[in-house]
Amino acid sequence: MDIGGILRTSATPVSGPAYPHGPYRFLSREYLNITYRTDPDAMRAVVPEPLEVGEPLVRFEVIRMPDSSGLGNYTESGQVLRVRHQGEPADYIHCMYLDNGPAISLGREASAYPKKLGKPRLYTDSDTLVGTLDYGSLRVATATMGFKHTELSEREARAEIAAPTYMLKVLPGYDGAPRICELVCSRITDLTVRGAWTGPARLQLFEHALAPLADLPVLDIVKATHVLTDLTLPRAEIAHDYLAQPHDSRTNTPLSSRKELK
Repeated sequence: MDIGGILRTSATPVSGPAYPHGPYRFLSREYLNITYRTDPDAMRAVVPEPLEVGEPLVRFEVIRMPDSSGLGNYTESGQVLRVRHQGEPADYIHCMYLDNGPAISLGREASAYPKKLGKPRLYTDSDTLVGTLDYGSLRVATATMGFKHTELSEREARAEIAAPTYMLKVLPGYDGAPRICELVCSRITDLTVRGAWTGPARLQLFEHALAPLADLPVLDIVKATHVLTDLTLPRAEIAHDYLAQPHDSRTNTPLSSRKELK
């Protein structure tokens, strides 16, 4: 294989790449979103600077994706934290768990989605929309919401999904030191809302060492939404390069923080 062929490959292995080239279009994408208030100190401990925490709000989400171009049929779940960047409201993706190998590889390699293997599920049980997340054989989260109780406007639905979204990408080099350490941002713009509702909701999070969603405890439920969409996954752009500022190569501590550490 010549250099041109190597550079045209979307991913390894070259004989059967883990995922194809985009764009990645999602049809009939379905969200269960439950926004809750959490402990502000716990949230500040996991939000990377320069993002800032105002009101400590977390969105637990379960997303059903039955028709994803190049990726197939899968379900995803995780936590999205409400933050501010340069004074503007935004989202920060804290963790994602899903049941699809190509989507995990694509999210981590081609972008900065913090994806791990998990077993999420979204379904309707009689008059209740149910979202669950298992890690291995153990239950990590259970969310319930009244099914289509009150219709939401398109504006309210877009606010749930189309905010500027930040992610942290950390990729080590062959010596173990960070080779890429960036805060990146993306924003969904190609979005069609097919329906949106709200209703009463509850959320339970269960302690787990390797899927620690419960480290951001549920203090009270703020709102819940059920949204049906078609959308195209946007490309991410670098918002902040942590390695661009001077830092101590022994500890990877920014030199600007030395005074704070003394």
